[in-house]
Amino acid sequence: MLIKRTATTSIGVWRTTFISNVFTAAVFLTLLPLGGQPWQWMLLWQPTVVALLFVGGQILTFLALQNGDVSIATPALGSKTVYVAWLSTSVLGANIPWQLWLAAFLTFAAIVLLNFSRHQPRHPGRTIALALCSAACYACFDVLVQKWSPIWGVGHFLPVMFGIAAILSCLFLPFVRGRLLDIPKAARFWLFGGVAFMALQALFLITTVAVFGDATAVNVVYSARGLWSVVAVWSIGHWFGSQEQKLGNAVLRLRLLGAVVMTTAILIALTR
Repeated sequence: MLIKRTATTSIGVWRTTFISNVFTAAVFLTLLPLGGQPWQWMLLWQPTVVALLFVGGQILTFLALQNGDVSIATPALGSKTVYVAWLSTSVLGANIPWQLWLAAFLTFAAIVLLNFSRHQPRHPGRTIALALCSAACYACFDVLVQKWSPIWGVGHFLPVMFGIAAILSCLFLPFVRGRLLDIPKAARFWLFGGVAFMALQALFLITTVAVFGDATAVNVVYSARGLWSVVAVWSIGHWFGSQEQKLGNAVLRLRLLGAVVMTTAILIALTR
């Protein structure tokens, strides 16, 4: 909701993405003392690929949040766990169990519920499409982090990868309007608050995947944010200037039901 609040300012998605990635790279430098395997410079393409997926997923997330409703975008991002389970199975060469097919069907049903509105929200189809593409990027990201982190070690792979992501973000600078740090005072709290939370959630989530390896189980807990986003918009969204409460209780109830169905799909994917 903090990032969504910045959409009412002149900050722009490109400036937000650049600042977020630089801040996140700085936060991940705290993992350097953990060390790891000897530096694998011939395998530098691995963290580069992962960094590209991270930056791509982040851009799509910001676009989804800035072009649509939080209570649509965030639950749709919960489909990431189904993608992770699917990709993990594919990478291991195992057959896709029926539970994943059921989870995929429930995910589709959840999207239909999230898309329903008596008072048409802004760009619902575009918001869902952007969120689903972002979830796919992040799912590939998680699976590859799980696969390649042991080769480097957590203290080497993650700081290098996020350092590359910060460098890649320099490609966004030509699209930034005005000077990079020309940020209105009224918007600084929303921007840096949102960026800080995104960096911390990345630190906890991605480090957990890299250390413990079970990306699907980790994402089950993480995807509960789809439920919390609807509850938060419903209860305290007005603190952040959100107008989604005006859509009516019936619409928000259906979105909450969609988030519950999405979470059910995720739990089915976990218990396969």
